[in-house]
Formats: sequence, structure tokens, C-alpha cells
Amino acid sequence: MQPLSGIQVLDLSRVLAGPLCTMILADLGAEVIKVEPPWGDETRGWGPPFVKGESAYFLSVNRGKKSLALDLKTLEGQEVVRRLAQRADVLVENFKTGDLRRYGLDYESLRELNPRLVYLSITGFGHTGPRAQEPGYDAALQGYTGIMSVTGEPEGPPMKVGVAWIDVMTGMMGAVAVLSALYEREKSGLGQHIDLSLFDVGLFALANLGESYLLTGKPPKRLGNAHAQIVPYGAFPAADGWLVLAVGNDEQFARLCQVLDLPDLLARFPTNAERVEARKEVVEAISQVLKTQARAHWLERFREKGIPAAPVNDLAEAFQDPQAQARGAIWTLPHPLLEALPTLANPLRFLSRTPASPSMPPPLLGEHTEAVLREAGYTPEEVARLVEKGVVRIQAKEGR
Repeated sequence: MQPLSGIQVLDLSRVLAGPLCTMILADLGAEVIKVEPPWGDETRGWGPPFVKGESAYFLSVNRGKKSLALDLKTLEGQEVVRRLAQRADVLVENFKTGDLRRYGLDYESLRELNPRLVYLSITGFGHTGPRAQEPGYDAALQGYTGIMSVTGEPEGPPMKVGVAWIDVMTGMMGAVAVLSALYEREKSGLGQHIDLSLFDVGLFALANLGESYLLTGKPPKRLGNAHAQIVPYGAFPAADGWLVLAVGNDEQFARLCQVLDLPDLLARFPTNAERVEARKEVVEAISQVLKTQARAHWLERFREKGIPAAPVNDLAEAFQDPQAQARGAIWTLPHPLLEALPTLANPLRFLSRTPASPSMPPPLLGEHTEAVLREAGYTPEEVARLVEKGVVRIQAKEGR
């Protein structure tokens, strides 16, 4: 039995942060019902790449869910959600602040029907404050929260992180919040509302850089691939490619200087504080030596001496790495259109007794509409009327 077996999640979210949160819950055993409009979550149309009409973006965060294609703007559609919410343990949504109140589907309304409901709202800026009504997109939030100001080369423009960094972290924080609320419910018997914003997560994730600013009042600058408080720490070019050095203490630096035959550098800058002050000189000295040999040569030498280092892999190299293969980093699932679907394995798969595991592949649009409605008490005739009125959509090949 998985940790969340018996927990039902009503997923009204779309795009990335919310769907990632609910996919994590699904991997842990929850039954997740994805409520999407009859035309589908917008990420079904985001691409390329598409494979047999299926979007890689959508497939990446919707594993393990049932698809209920439903028009929330109709009174009948809103009643379906109310009926489902009465028996759900968790509801996750990422509508703009106040939008669901217009439909009577906000936390206050649904709490009257189900006091045990854990209700997670994910928004750009939260339900309070001067920006509460503004939409939130990852790229904009990377700008608002300052991460772009410290990402990129010192003389270059601000850069966003290569993936939707704040969205991904918000999804993970959302799963933590839901699990915390479910645990507390075991004591109180009551659900609660969770107001989670990309803005708050983005500021929190500034970690040591954010704390440095709070203590000094000085905004950190862009350092490219370098570390604000550790030297040498970053990407360096070898003769045939790039590698990363992560020299975290003075003992490791001494071993690095031994491998690179740089005794004078060690004598002049034995402590990290001294190296940070002389960052440019230290990095240049190390770079000149690393350029003389192939990447594999240096990585082997560093491995022998216990110096933290790694290749700068592309994604093909990352997934083909022996460690990724040994740890089962890819889950392959059956799919009615794609046959074998490779997906990113949940890192929680190593719980010793109750590991995360996939229950089903990402759903086709409306694939489970009829089954979900029947389980909610709708008769075949009532389902047919909802289909005829355009309130719901049923996928032609129901179920797997």
C-alpha cells in the first residue's frame, strides 16, 4: 500500500505548478481527478515537441491522473465539482484570486459541504497584498523575485533559469503543504485553506543570497557560473569540453592545487575568504591549467583525489549516465497512442516500504469523464444529457 492510498484529490489546476503538485500526490498513491475544460489543459497544445499529437509539456506533469473534461462556466459543471468536492480529501486550484468565488467553488463555499477538505490555492502573488489580483507566470516571477538579477554573466543581461524554476518549486512546496494539512487533519478532524504563491516561493528560494542581502543591505551581483561565497566553484573549460568544480573547503582546495601543480596559488590563498577576495586571479590560474588536458583526464584525477567535480552534461549525457540508469531515473509506461512512454521518475521512489510509483500514464482528454461521473452518482441518462449540452466531453476510447 502506498502512503496516500485512499486519498482523493480534485485537481482544478493547469499548466505546471499545480499539475506537478498533484502528480507527486498521485505517485504517492492518491487518486487524482484532473478537471480540465472540454478543449483541454492549455499545455496539451504547447509545443513542439508533439509525438502523435501528444504534448511533451503536458505529459511531463500529468502522470497518474483521471481526466474529467468539464466546462466550469456552466451551472451544471459547477454542480459536478461540488458533488465531487463533498467526498474529496484535497482540492488543488490555480485560478486567479477570486475567480472561483464567482462559481461558488471557493474554499469558504466548499468548506460548508466538506469541513475536512484541504484546499490548496496556487496563485502568482497570493490572496492578499497589492498584487493579489495580478496573474502570475514563471518568467515574470523570476523578474519580480530577483533571481534574474543574479543569473547570467557579470557583464551580460539578466537571465532566467532554463526551466520554469519557480513553478517547479511551487509545485513541490504545494505537495509539502498538502501533506502537512492532511497530517494535521488526523488530529483536528478539519481541513484548511492553503494560500501558496509563486512570489513567496521565489523569495524563499533565494536562500543564502537572500539572507546575504538582508544582513548587508547590498544586492548580490551576477557572477555567471561562479558562487557568491565560495571560490573555486563553477564551470571551467577543459581542452575538449566544460566541467564543474565545487571546491567547498580549504582541504579540497589544497588537493586541487596538488593535482594542478599550483603550489604558489595554495601558498597565497589558503583560505576561502582570501580566494573570494582574489576571485579573478584564482579562477584564471586554474582555467589556464585545465585547458591543457581533456575533460575526462581531469575528472579522473579529481575523482582519485576526492575533489568534487563533474562534467557539464547535455540532457542526453545526463540520462545515459550510469548513475541515472542504475537508479531507474526513467519510468516507462504503457500509453494508448505512444505505446511505451518514457517519463521522469519521481525521486521519492526510494522510500524503503512505501515508494512512489506510477499508477497510470497521463490521460487522454476526457478519458475518464464517464467513469468519474458514474462514481459520483450520475446515471447514464444524466451523463448523456451533460454530453449533449456540451457540459462534459467523453473521450471516444474510454478507459485503459
